[in-house]
Amino acid sequence: MERGGAAALACTFRSSPPSPSPSPVSHWRPLLRSRIRPSATARPPHFLLPTTGRRCSYYYIQKRFLDTSKGLKRFSLTTSSSFGRPGVSLNDDDLVKDKLLIDCGEDQDCVLDGIVALGKFDALHIGHRELAMHASKSGNPFLLSFVGMAEVLGWEYRPPIVAHCDRKRVLSSWATYCRNLVPLEYQVEFSKVRYLTPHQFVEKLSADLRIKGVVAGENYRFGYKASGDAAELVKLCEEFGLSAFIVRSVMDTAKRSYNGATPAVNSSDKGQVSSSRVRHALSVGDIEYVSKLLGRKHRLVLTVSEYSLKERKNIIVPKSCMLNMPPADGFYENCELFNGGYLGLCRVVINTETIDIEMKDESSLPPNPFQEDQLLGIEFG
Repeated sequence: MERGGAAALACTFRSSPPSPSPSPVSHWRPLLRSRIRPSATARPPHFLLPTTGRRCSYYYIQKRFLDTSKGLKRFSLTTSSSFGRPGVSLNDDDLVKDKLLIDCGEDQDCVLDGIVALGKFDALHIGHRELAMHASKSGNPFLLSFVGMAEVLGWEYRPPIVAHCDRKRVLSSWATYCRNLVPLEYQVEFSKVRYLTPHQFVEKLSADLRIKGVVAGENYRFGYKASGDAAELVKLCEEFGLSAFIVRSVMDTAKRSYNGATPAVNSSDKGQVSSSRVRHALSVGDIEYVSKLLGRKHRLVLTVSEYSLKERKNIIVPKSCMLNMPPADGFYENCELFNGGYLGLCRVVINTETIDIEMKDESSLPPNPFQEDQLLGIEFG
C-alpha cells in the first residue's frame, strides 16, 4: 500500500443516470402574470470540453463554443477554483465589458426568445426546480444565475452546495418536470448589475438579451439595494413587452427541529425551501432532510488520482479535494459511489482531514479504479 498526494482536477463530469427523485411537489399556479410576447428561436449549441489540472486547488477551465452560424468559431473561457470560486472570464475579444452574460459571447444570443428564471440557484433545490418547470411551460427554460456577490459585498466565502461540474447533471434530471427540456444555465457577474435600478435591469434583459419572459419567486428582489419586488417586476415586464410569471414559494413541509427547537435560518426565512436550509441540514448531517429539500440525493464530488490511498475495498481521499459542501463530520451508511459510472454501495466516514470510503462489496472496486485527474461522486442516502 502506497500513500501519495491526492491530486488534480479536470472538471469534465461524465454523468451517471440520475437517481430517482421523490414525487414532485404540488404545482402552484403563478400568482402574477403579464402579457406574453410570442416568438421562439432555437438554442445555440452548448458544449463542455475536457481540461486537465495539477492540484485540487487549481483552476479548471470551462470552454463553450458559442456561434458558428456566421462561419466564426468564437468561444469563451471561464475559470473557477476547485471549490467553485469565480476566476477570470474572457473570450477571444478579451470579454466585451458591457455585455451582461459572462459565459455567452459577443452577440449575447444564448437566451434569445427564451423564458428566464431569475435567482441565485446555489442548491438547485425543489423550489428552484419549480421555477424551471414554470419557465418550460412557455418556451425554452433558462436559469440566469448571479455570481460574484460574496466578493463584491464582502461576504465570507462558502463552498457551493452543488459542485460546478455537477450542475449540468442535476439540471438534466429536471427534464421530466420541464416538458422533456433540459434547462440551460447562464451567469451574470453581479458587479455589472449591482447599481442598476429595477427599470434599468429589466431594460437590459429586454434590449441586451432579447428574452421572451421571466419567472421569479414571490420573494424575489432585484435592482440596487434590492429595491424592486415581484409586483414591480411584473409591471416593468409589461412596459417592455415581456411575460412575467411570479410563482409561490415551495414551503418546507418537513419542519425539522433540533433539540426541540426549529433553527432560525435567516431573517428572510418564512418557512420556504431555501439554500440556507439545505446548508443548515448539511452542517448538522441530516441527510434525509437534505434529500427532501433537494428532491434528490446530495452528491459530494471529489477529485482523485491513481495516487489516492486505496487498500482492498477502502479509499481515502483528502478533504482538500472536495469540490462542494460535504455533510457534517461523521459516519454515513447506505451511500453510493460513482466513478463515471456506478461503482456500488459504500459507507463513508468524514473526519477533520480525510474522507474514508469503504465499499460494501470488495469485488465492485476494480484493481486500479482511478485514472489521473478523475472525479469521484458520493451520494448520501
